[in-house]
Amino acid sequence: MLSRVAESIYWMARYIERAENVARIMDANYHMILDLPPDVGEQWEPLVVTSGDEDLFKEYYGEFNRENVVQFLTFDSRNPNSILSCLQMARENARSVREWISSEMWQQVNSFYLMLKEASRHGGGIELPHEFFVEIMMASHLFAGLSENTMTHGEGWEFARLGRMLERADKTARIIDVKYFILLPSVDYIGTPFDHILWGAILRSASAFEMYRKHYGQIVPDRIIEFLLLDNQFPRAIHHCLIMAEIALRNISGTMRGRFTNRAEKSLGRLLADLDYTQIEEIKAIGLHEFLDNTQTRLNQIGAAVQETFFAPPMVPAATQNQTME
Repeated sequence: MLSRVAESIYWMARYIERAENVARIMDANYHMILDLPPDVGEQWEPLVVTSGDEDLFKEYYGEFNRENVVQFLTFDSRNPNSILSCLQMARENARSVREWISSEMWQQVNSFYLMLKEASRHGGGIELPHEFFVEIMMASHLFAGLSENTMTHGEGWEFARLGRMLERADKTARIIDVKYFILLPSVDYIGTPFDHILWGAILRSASAFEMYRKHYGQIVPDRIIEFLLLDNQFPRAIHHCLIMAEIALRNISGTMRGRFTNRAEKSLGRLLADLDYTQIEEIKAIGLHEFLDNTQTRLNQIGAAVQETFFAPPMVPAATQNQTME
């Protein structure tokens, strides 16, 4: 497979996963606002910080209010990580590899983009936020299902899975880190009902609330951290994402686990091995923020190694193509 084809498939999957995660975070925030105590204001800044585009937001907007943040993260084409921008780039990558993906996949990503484009023409107003963001999430799920069931599970499919899993792992780390340490108004709220509301919002951001409750029952912060970071079966847990990413990477290269032939395999294998033997007590000893910050740095390094190992230099400016969140 040509490197440019592999790159387009990889980024097509990453961009669609990124768009879905932005929608999930915003939908969870809308739900959390309904449960906030009356003396706590709405929290919108953490959503921008989660995306890594705080400086860009400040360049174009003044206040972190609902209208500005929703517009910036959903429809603003100047933001390379807005839902609309992600879908535009996913569509362009899909267009360039139409002979490698199924017609159903192309039709879905095209319809997905046009749905957002049409919504943006109405001034970006969202009358029913929950229904709108759920529609985005379901469109992403439909694309993933079509990829699973209509595309040959060869190299191209593995590159799509690799991109999707790396993006998902990064987003889960950002959700836990930014939403908890910035969204919490004061340490005085720790252990209060508001603290439980916040942890519930974090679980919902990762679509993990129901599965967590079935597994653990009560809302216990240590168990939530363990579930979202270290669980090897839940699809959005970081550990599970990296297991799937390594399987995809080794299926592409043909290298057995325990060995490596390139920097991408070495970096991903080392991070996965660390998570295989990490326990919640060790994370607490290091500090949750410090652990997540290190994990995000290593995920960025893995992404750079994948780019360096398999793909040709990008043919368009880095600000628009293959934008990696810092």
